[in-house]
Amino acid sequence: MKAWSRWQDWATLVAGLYAALSPIWVAGASGAAPSLIVLGALIVLTSIAALAGPGAVATEWLNALWGVLLFIAPWAITYTQGQGASWTSWIIGVLTVALSLTALPASRAAHHQAIQH
Repeated sequence: MKAWSRWQDWATLVAGLYAALSPIWVAGASGAAPSLIVLGALIVLTSIAALAGPGAVATEWLNALWGVLLFIAPWAITYTQGQGASWTSWIIGVLTVALSLTALPASRAAHHQAIQH
């Protein structure tokens, strides 16, 4: 697989960017802002790494981890009272996990192909 071509990683990058920037427009995000910004930025950075190195399987697992952390953040950081921020965390978290796991087989195939050459 060519670098910069996996659609799942592009979609995950956009989702992470949305999460990182969401405190600008999401109501009730004041207490959630650090979590959304940091986890969103981690998703963006890991997605860029996944796009640049399509055989780096660890990037898909890392994005799945960031997605899980983003999903549980409203309860762990206690900002469930901010519905906009909570729903942003839950939706982007689930999307990130789903996209990362669907990219995993292609990432593994690219990794094995790189090893054989």
